[in-house]
Amino acid sequence: MGIIAWIVLGAIAGFIANLIMGTSEGLIMMIVLGIVGAVVGGFLASTVLGLADVTGINVESIVVAVIGAVIVVAVAQTFGGRRNSQV
Repeated sequence: MGIIAWIVLGAIAGFIANLIMGTSEGLIMMIVLGIVGAVVGGFLASTVLGLADVTGINVESIVVAVIGAVIVVAVAQTFGGRRNSQV
């Protein structure tokens, strides 16, 4: 999969994951979390579930990437603390 496709898939997955998790990351961080989520989701889908890897911009790849991005955002919030928490 080309770099442009990874960026687009990462942006879509990061945006949806931010909506699900209720975070407000910036555009670049959203794309990075989405790309990392696509890698994590693809790894988990292929090893645990036996599904195909993330191969392009299709519904299956977006679902796998969003699940991975939600996992990455949850881990980042757990270990990184909340930057946007108010006192």
